[in-house]
Amino acid sequence: MRITVLTMFPELFGDFRKSPVLARELDRGRVELKIVDIKEYAPGSFRWIDDSPYGGGAGMILRCQPVLDALKAVRRPESYVVIPAPVGKVFRQADAHRFSAMEDLILICGHYEGLDARIYEHADELISVGDYILTGGELPAMVLIDAAVRLREGALRGESTRDESFENGLLEYPQYTRPADYQGQRVPEILLSGNHEEIRKWRLAESLRLTRKLRPDLLKDRPDLSEE
Repeated sequence: MRITVLTMFPELFGDFRKSPVLARELDRGRVELKIVDIKEYAPGSFRWIDDSPYGGGAGMILRCQPVLDALKAVRRPESYVVIPAPVGKVFRQADAHRFSAMEDLILICGHYEGLDARIYEHADELISVGDYILTGGELPAMVLIDAAVRLREGALRGESTRDESFENGLLEYPQYTRPADYQGQRVPEILLSGNHEEIRKWRLAESLRLTRKLRPDLLKDRPDLSEE
């Protein structure tokens, strides 16, 4: 899998490369992460990459030329271009699975007040990580990369992702580890019973309980599960 990030701040991805799952996949050669500095494609010694918006308004807008020249330099016929942006569709686990299967993914990070709107026309998809505003697209890009890479075959043990929140449309059940009793708070006895079928039933019931309590919106398309 080849991932290319176009950004004004490549230094932000230094420590991100060292995150355990990504670092392991990079070392194994199963993932390639290339960070491209958009400023390298800006003209002149001042690296002119932004300008004030037509029509007035606060902030600065990233110009078409440096961003699109950077994209042209790295784009391949098989590339899939994603721009993290507030106007995009909300990122879901299904999208993480979809991205994880791609062999060439390009992410364009905006900054300041955003990108010249004409740049969006060169993207295959716009993705939002939530209904809030960040300083730039670098953090959303890291979210997309982490969510996709960890789903690649061999990145984690298969069972590690199978029962996670959102994989089956429900939140994940509560999990516990030693000690069985911590200051009077005990682990549910069913988890200590060794009865795997009863444990499976308990976990499903807990997933349903938590989903109804914390994220009932996830059940709107599952009327068979939305009833108490």
